[in-house]
Amino acid sequence: MSIERFNIRVYGLLMDGNKVMVCDEERMGKRFTKFGGGALEYGEGLRDALKREWKEETNTNVEVTEHVYTTDFFQQSAFDKRQQLISVYYKVRLLEPFKATMSTKAFDMMKENPEAISWRWLDLNEKAEDELTFPIDKLVVRMLLEQQTRTNP
Repeated sequence: MSIERFNIRVYGLLMDGNKVMVCDEERMGKRFTKFGGGALEYGEGLRDALKREWKEETNTNVEVTEHVYTTDFFQQSAFDKRQQLISVYYKVRLLEPFKATMSTKAFDMMKENPEAISWRWLDLNEKAEDELTFPIDKLVVRMLLEQQTRTNP
């Protein structure tokens, strides 16, 4: 099977000290933990797509602040082996109180509603990399930890 197209994804890193916001989702029979965000739609810029995704997923408006990382290696999609992923990560800041329901446990909200997205804080210092599902997200956690170490030696 050959790669037929690119899938461009954009994600927002909402930080609170050593914590980063993640969401637990289930799609196509797979459960995964990732950062908030999603697919770039035709005609959108990256920042506008990220604002739209956060609004759709959390009903909360965010400001996109600094660029953190763009995939610089080949990553095949976990959902469609014909797609190559390109993921772009930005830090985001809330423009209003967070409106989505928060949880303290992974996949907690899905007991009652499998279609729900469960939002929670993940402490970077508590094996956060192990909690995330996708390789690019794991790399971004390592980058955040390195940045944290440089900032707070």
